[in-house]
Amino acid sequence: MKDFTEKILAYKWLIIILVTICTILFGYQIKNLSIDADILSSLPDNDPDAALLKRISEKFGGNSMGVVILETDDIYQTEVLEHVKSITDTISDIEGISTVTSLTNIINIKGQEYGFEIGKLVDEYELPETPEEFEKLKDDVLANEMYKGSIVSEDGTATLIIFTLQDGSDVRAIAKSVIDKTTALNLPKKLYYIGSPMLVTYISDLMKGDLTRLLPIAFLLIAIILLLSFRSASGVILPLLTAVIAIIWSLGIMSLLGYKMSMISNNIPIILLAIGSAYTIHVLNRINQLRITDRDNAIKLALAYVMIPVMLAALTTIIGFISFIFGAYLDMIVDFGIFTALGTFLACLFSIFFVPALLDVFTSKKRNKALFFKKIKKSYLSENFLSPLRILLFKHPKYVLTTWSVLILISLVGTFFIKRSVDIQEYFKKGNPTREAERIMVEKFGGTKPIFVLFKGDMQSPDVLKTMIETGAYMEKSPDIYTTQSIADLIAELNAAVTGEKRVPDEQEKIEQLWFLLDGNEVVQRFVSEDLDEGIIISKFKSPDNSSKKAFANYMKAFIDKHSTESCQIEITGMPFVDITMDRSLLNSQFGSISIAIIFVVIFVGLILRSLSSGIYSAIPIIAAIIILFGVMGLTGISLNIATVLVASVALGIGIDYSIHIISHFNHTYQITGNAKIAIEDSIMISGKAIIINVISVSAGFLILIFSEMVPLQYFGFLIALSMLGSSLGALTLLPVILILVHRKKNNDHFNLNQ
Repeated sequence: MKDFTEKILAYKWLIIILVTICTILFGYQIKNLSIDADILSSLPDNDPDAALLKRISEKFGGNSMGVVILETDDIYQTEVLEHVKSITDTISDIEGISTVTSLTNIINIKGQEYGFEIGKLVDEYELPETPEEFEKLKDDVLANEMYKGSIVSEDGTATLIIFTLQDGSDVRAIAKSVIDKTTALNLPKKLYYIGSPMLVTYISDLMKGDLTRLLPIAFLLIAIILLLSFRSASGVILPLLTAVIAIIWSLGIMSLLGYKMSMISNNIPIILLAIGSAYTIHVLNRINQLRITDRDNAIKLALAYVMIPVMLAALTTIIGFISFIFGAYLDMIVDFGIFTALGTFLACLFSIFFVPALLDVFTSKKRNKALFFKKIKKSYLSENFLSPLRILLFKHPKYVLTTWSVLILISLVGTFFIKRSVDIQEYFKKGNPTREAERIMVEKFGGTKPIFVLFKGDMQSPDVLKTMIETGAYMEKSPDIYTTQSIADLIAELNAAVTGEKRVPDEQEKIEQLWFLLDGNEVVQRFVSEDLDEGIIISKFKSPDNSSKKAFANYMKAFIDKHSTESCQIEITGMPFVDITMDRSLLNSQFGSISIAIIFVVIFVGLILRSLSSGIYSAIPIIAAIIILFGVMGLTGISLNIATVLVASVALGIGIDYSIHIISHFNHTYQITGNAKIAIEDSIMISGKAIIINVISVSAGFLILIFSEMVPLQYFGFLIALSMLGSSLGALTLLPVILILVHRKKNNDHFNLNQ
């Protein structure tokens, strides 16, 4: 290791120049990094429900549909209809909008004495004015199953303006234009926005806001902590510089490879800022300690001491992130794992190569003046925390072990109360406009989670259309389905206008005649393919409860198995079905990633330290910390969701670093002195100081996420900080106690406090 460190210092200028050039190049690429907050695009193609949902959304425009909700005391007023017309006309004029459907332009089929008329429900040039006209309009809406609860709420207090985007349109630009232009109308009524384009745009804005607002705060907070801890320029500049360069490289590489930022990977900069500085902290701490005895060789000796534990700590953190690849359901979680692992790897390399190179450049010219270091003062941490802690551990190891055992038992009970949630509305704070829009849609329009039933067959066949009618009726028997819409309903409405019977005709010729009347109508495009060989039933699911989703899935499976034929193949999908798989994956991902991470951590630590027992000892504190973490989640009601599911593996990867530094320091000192007590004391007093500085700075960085606009990220930050506290206390108390009890049996004389 000493030879290796000498080579690093020999090529210091080359290292500095290469890192600087690459940082500039990668930093330039960040400008091309875009944000994709669409959950649908992150769904895996190998999941049948997700793949079918993607295909239907692309073919029928389901994922490019936005909604403006107008809420008022009573929709049936001339002034309100004028507002609806203004919104409809405004949205129609926006480039990239394909269709707009509202109360003022929706299709209406009217039976006449000598036939029927296909017109509009409301004459936009002669809006209703009298109570009688509005009463008739209300009756028409409530009598039409296609519109009641779909365009106008049954209580008449809210209406929807639905728009679809053209293929290839800039979703965020159009959604922003819709919001800006409808807001600029200054209508006295309340407007809410929902639907995939609006949701994606809103989440993207929140992500940008979080990054630009929270990252500088985290940076400043960590800088203050480092300044108070090291009291030197290098102690502040170098850890933060390492983290910032790792962030720039990671995001630059992400951009070069064509990846996009998601609502999960949005955390990468803050995470890397927190953990990327950790490795440099340990390097600087050991250099400071060795400067006392050998100023000239402090960098070489320190690097030789800490290189293995720093690399091992980084490796275990990388394993924690990489474990997401094997158990995650969403692609965004896989991407998060890949690029946080990459950033961790880079931060480790910079702490080993770049930081020593910089230090050697700045200290070699004026070694006596010590440009980067000041005279080391008595450490507050050592005198007031670590020294009393050391005495406590040697005096009462069994009490400490008992305390940990009680905490673990209580936490194990708490784990049985953990709840799982995949509901997107929980991403937003109470009172947030998007959450309010979600509430209105659930209470007045049957929910926001789309359900699609796909029919493959001749869309003009009586048998196929009748099966669609039967399927829709069967779906509406479910308490969580309010209304269904399909082309078969429109054909039945047309037939009622002609014959007085609201049903699908028995003869295909009659259906074709009715179909001719619908030719060119925009609404048809939402329900059938261009070749008329596929059609869909569109509905919405109300309940956020996962058991209700499972019950509905089983309910529909029985019907589809019975009614699907070669000439009329039926498939069903939608967000409730994806939610079921996502919910199941939360558990699989959680246990899978943790199991993989623990196994590999024990193996790697054991191999590198040449001691399987060292690997096992290192894993015990972090396992205890994770159990406590889950216990807190269960006892406080924090849900396991697509953000908090990351916590345990991230905590394991980062938190085990503390145990690695203690165990590697112990092994090194024990080999030199042969005295276990001295080795434990030395580990606590020297590595313990770096651990405390590290955990405070890392926790502070993560706690900044509490101020995020997205609720799961608030919990994510809090839980990571909690796990860092637990794993550091485990490394400084539980692990030393285990070492004390193990080695006391071997040689009790070493543990005599009077020695």
